[in-house]
Amino acid sequence: MEGVEIRPPTAEDEPDWRRLWTAYLEFYKATVPESVYRTTWQRLHSGGEFEPRCLLAVVEAKPVGLVQFIQHRTCWSEKNNCYLQDLFVDPALRGTGLGRVLIEAVYGEADKAGITNVYWMTHETNVVGQRPYDRIARKTGFIEYER
Repeated sequence: MEGVEIRPPTAEDEPDWRRLWTAYLEFYKATVPESVYRTTWQRLHSGGEFEPRCLLAVVEAKPVGLVQFIQHRTCWSEKNNCYLQDLFVDPALRGTGLGRVLIEAVYGEADKAGITNVYWMTHETNVVGQRPYDRIARKTGFIEYER
């Protein structure tokens, strides 16, 4: 997508990051306490190997999308896996390819680390989101369970 910059958030981006992540959470009818916002923001900037990371999509100097991901160990490979945890694009820019650009940016970060497995989940009702996912990834057939 032309005219988009993909970059990690800076301290000045906190209000926009918060706006985008809140909109993502609202999409899934979820909320987190203020302490989780603060802790997550701190973790995104800690630089630790297993801390979450974030990339923002910026158009005309305004963050309009985000992707948050975590690299983690696996028993199936000597290299880490990469879990793409959160992906959100402002509704006005959906369908422009921006989501794909953000996913491909995570692929690029994984490639730099020698990681071949990037994976994510979405809710079965998110059929609009699944359309681009079906073009750039494969469904594994696994079903998620949680405690």
